[in-house]
Amino acid sequence: MASKFDLHSLVANWQNSSTHAKEHWSGTFEEYLDLVKQNPKITRNAYQRMYDMIVEEGTETYIDFKKEVIRYKFFDDVHNNGKDAVFGLDVQLMKLVNVLKAAALGYGTEKRVILLHGPVGSAKSTICRMLKKGLERYSHTKQGAVYTFEWIDEKLELDGLLGKGVKVFHSPMNEEPLLLIPEELRSTVYDSINKGQEGSFRVHVDGELSPPSRFIFKALMEKYDGNLMQVLSHVRVKRLFISEADRVGIGTFQPKDEKNQDSTELTGDINYRKIAEYGSDSDPRAFNFDGEFNVANRGMIEFVEVLKLDVAFLYDLLGASQEHRVKPKKFAQTHIDEVIIGHTNEPEYRRLQDNEFMEALRDRTVKIDIPYITRWRDEINIYKRDFNSQKVRGISIAPHTVEMAAMWAILTRLEKPKKANLTRLQKLKLYNGKTLPNYTEDNVRELRKETVREGLEGISARYIQDKLSNALVAAQQSNKGSVNPFMVFKELESGLKSHSLIANEELKTEFKELLGVVMQEYEEIIKAEVQRAISADESAMQRLCANYIDNVKAYTQRERVRNQFTGNDEEPDERLMRSIEEKIEIPESRKDDFRREIMNYIGALALEGKKFNYKMNERLHKAIELKLFEDQKDSIKLTTLVSNVADKDTQEKIDIVKTRLIKDFGYDEISATDVLHYVASIFARGDVKNK
Repeated sequence: MASKFDLHSLVANWQNSSTHAKEHWSGTFEEYLDLVKQNPKITRNAYQRMYDMIVEEGTETYIDFKKEVIRYKFFDDVHNNGKDAVFGLDVQLMKLVNVLKAAALGYGTEKRVILLHGPVGSAKSTICRMLKKGLERYSHTKQGAVYTFEWIDEKLELDGLLGKGVKVFHSPMNEEPLLLIPEELRSTVYDSINKGQEGSFRVHVDGELSPPSRFIFKALMEKYDGNLMQVLSHVRVKRLFISEADRVGIGTFQPKDEKNQDSTELTGDINYRKIAEYGSDSDPRAFNFDGEFNVANRGMIEFVEVLKLDVAFLYDLLGASQEHRVKPKKFAQTHIDEVIIGHTNEPEYRRLQDNEFMEALRDRTVKIDIPYITRWRDEINIYKRDFNSQKVRGISIAPHTVEMAAMWAILTRLEKPKKANLTRLQKLKLYNGKTLPNYTEDNVRELRKETVREGLEGISARYIQDKLSNALVAAQQSNKGSVNPFMVFKELESGLKSHSLIANEELKTEFKELLGVVMQEYEEIIKAEVQRAISADESAMQRLCANYIDNVKAYTQRERVRNQFTGNDEEPDERLMRSIEEKIEIPESRKDDFRREIMNYIGALALEGKKFNYKMNERLHKAIELKLFEDQKDSIKLTTLVSNVADKDTQEKIDIVKTRLIKDFGYDEISATDVLHYVASIFARGDVKNK
């Protein structure tokens, strides 16, 4: 008999009543003042709270081409349950956080609309989404606590002031409770709270009550002949939790058809059902303060494609940013406390620049460019979040598949280098941190500075994700069982024909040529891996290296070498030394210098009591690998894979190579076989380069 599902125990384990009660605090206005005295930061405005939220997650400082960059961990996927992350935009996010910091300090940017500008798919919406989700989480923490208030009439003694039979009237805009203090009394109260406080934060709340709260406050003051304490006895302060789903503290506005949208979506509208109860459409209790500006109070409002807004909406936006006020129909301007963030793409922003009637908006915006990523490793991280294992729904992903797709995406975004001897692929590698001869960090910084629109054009990450998904589906349908880079290359190329954002045929041709560059780079990578797998006999490499070092030592010291087989002293084996050195393109004229470098390095290690190993020198390691590969490839007869005819001894050697590919390079059985067959076809036509 199946066991009974025990919901009660599951709920009991999940729910902690004491934590719930502590989080959902409520109390009198005086009790709230005690909380403020203990922790003045609970009165922070929206900009201050958002800035603290980001900084409190932690930072990390690093040097990027001699420039100090701060990485804010708030934007890592670790801090967002693995669901969201922003990669490769540390500099842009620094600019955003600096704007928030200036606004938090009251330096002027709090009176601006933060405008995220960039091409489609450059993470503008992701940044906004992370900020909104962050505010939701932060409001549930002790350090991110926010409070608001509600009017109470438990005994129904206010003659229907809160509504017929209504005992609790919640502040519709979730206002800060300190706004209940009359303007002329505030400075005295603030000074009393701030007196003796440690730290730099000082309580100072600006603004006025919303029309409904102002109406109720004035009515109570009249009822109690100006006795503020009796008025405040009808106030209950409570903890506020920001929630986009519940429309508390977060608003999102998206342009729609002009006929179906008006400004009341931003500032609220009359509740016609309540006009009969209150007798007038100008009574604030008969008005729904549920526009996006209203619900976003104390938090953040996001304007999706903000520059597509009708001019009527932009007027509301101007007042909201500069004066922190909105104008509900039939009511005075109403104070708001929220971070205003909009985002837009290139065509709309160009239209803003060309429109002389939009000067007021241009003057009230702080533009932050959010370009495409131009660093290869950061682009790879984007795709590895979705395609993060060797198998996705039963389909294996061959090594380098995601990396090559990311490489092509980056190449489409990079401007052609002005230096004739530098390719776009080399530029990509320089940006990624690789060192190239004659290029210093200063040179790379100059490369970046000379660009005009780098990162603002090219292929978006969404396109790459779509094509990777298509390749996975195709592999599933064909029972291939594995996706390799060539399958993805095919998807990427075929998709260009119908790409909705690329109408320029010359650009399509250029992108196809860049795909050829990536395919060639992939061929070089897998050839090198197969070469390394073939030559990965550790003992053979050590013997070859020891033989080389013995000969180099004898050569540099003008000695003879004892032949281990004949026992005779012989001249150093010049043929052996040159066969290794040529693999890493050491010219005849430089051989003496290279050999002395090796011996000096070995001597320096000996002085430190260390023993030389060929792996310590990257160039020598590569040369030994290539030499051993050259010596062994004929005995393995990899080209027999092309004809599918191999004797037992050869097949065993091929299986050893395949095992090494799986163990050392991350291949599985399918992808290792595919790579061996492909590289074998290259060997068969003699197309092998000694890299």
